Amino acid sequence: MKEHRSQQRSDSPRAGGGVSGSARRQVAAARRPFAVFDIDGTLIRWQLYHAVADALAKGGHASPEIYQAMRDARMTWKRRADADAFKAYEEKVIFAYEKALQKMNFSQFGKIAEQVFDEYKEQVYTYTRGLISELKGKGYVLLAISGSPVEIVEHVVKFWGFDDFLGTVYARKGNGFSGKKIVHAFDKARALKSMVDRHGLDLKASVGVGDTKSDIPMLKMVEKPIAFNPDRDLFEHAKKQGWKVVIERKNMVYELEKQNGRYQLVKTSA
Repeated sequence: MKEHRSQQRSDSPRAGGGVSGSARRQVAAARRPFAVFDIDGTLIRWQLYHAVADALAKGGHASPEIYQAMRDARMTWKRRADADAFKAYEEKVIFAYEKALQKMNFSQFGKIAEQVFDEYKEQVYTYTRGLISELKGKGYVLLAISGSPVEIVEHVVKFWGFDDFLGTVYARKGNGFSGKKIVHAFDKARALKSMVDRHGLDLKASVGVGDTKSDIPMLKMVEKPIAFNPDRDLFEHAKKQGWKVVIERKNMVYELEKQNGRYQLVKTSA
């Protein structure tokens, strides 16, 4: 599915982004460096999309059969039954989510999105949390590109002090959802370019953090790409390009950089 341009204001949740209208004013005087983050599995320790789908199903907004199919697919993935198990699970999640939206109004969905946000807002990785704080202190503009719904991504990025974001937009019709959607995460390079151009940002010293293959186009655009807890495809690409790789497990962070043609552990922290 190709990304479609929204004609709405960029600071409207329905447009998919625009946390802070002040961001444009802040960067107008000078081209500032930026950092762009994927959110799910990079800042937040779980997938917001999946968490919302779970909450919708548990709240009775999806049929028991659909909910069970989603749970079964999740267990297949957790058992690492095959290489495509996670993709199959995600497809079940999206199906359950979109079926539930057909029966909901904005108010109902908004309450569930807020509940999920309250549960997950501080379930974050220490490395990315620290990096966000460090970069904000250096005057970076913080951007986020997520495949999760804008209604919950907006809560998260406001909480963590991001300046702008793009998320998946489910178009509204009347008091409900039309079934159409805009998925900015399908083309993260295009999504990032739109924000860089909008805010007049500087690519020099830019930072990008992602964890999956879909983040590669976004990471290619920045000067300092970081593959954080990368999946296999991203890890292989990062190795070829010599990108920094960071692994966070339990209470330890391992930072690896390519030196003299080989990756070496350059820093550990707890």
